[in-house]
Amino acid sequence: MPKKIEEREYRAMPLVTPTENEYRAQGYATTFGDPYLLFRMEDVDYFEEVAPNAIDEKTDMSDVIFQFDHEGMVFARMSNGTLALSQDEHGLKVDVDLSKTADARNMFENISSGMVKEMSWAFTVDGQKYDKETHTRKITHIRKIYDVSAVSIPANPNTEIVAARSFIDGEIEKEIKEFEMREAKRAKIRLMLELGK
Repeated sequence: MPKKIEEREYRAMPLVTPTENEYRAQGYATTFGDPYLLFRMEDVDYFEEVAPNAIDEKTDMSDVIFQFDHEGMVFARMSNGTLALSQDEHGLKVDVDLSKTADARNMFENISSGMVKEMSWAFTVDGQKYDKETHTRKITHIRKIYDVSAVSIPANPNTEIVAARSFIDGEIEKEIKEFEMREAKRAKIRLMLELGK
């Protein structure tokens, strides 16, 4: 049986530049325990939340890189110490040193001038669950983090959340089937009661 290829997911968060003279940028790739809107379908809002322990020692963070729009040139990476990821109570913090190359310094200028305001991260999910009441997908474990990127345009919900959308669509289908089964049982009971009169 062929191995299933895991689909990378992308999410955008604000990017902050603390000081201009150090060529450093900071921000959060994700927040923990803080549901955010994924998409709306037929007047129902669907949310996503990353659990505080979703990133742990089993999460593959080997040599995560910092790029622009998740492609092309690498401006920083964990293996040479120009990119650091750390966790606090708020989320997964990104600290990037953009001082080492002319291209990285140019990227810093784009960020500090406000031309580039968002950051996104690419990851795959290893564990998740769905809350029918709140319509929330809760990510319980991240398998791998591939990159964090400065992005020109935040993630497009119609193209960037395919894996999350397919998971939630499957849960919606289950809800519809459960509803149809309940309605069929109710109809059968009503018919039996009517015949029994």
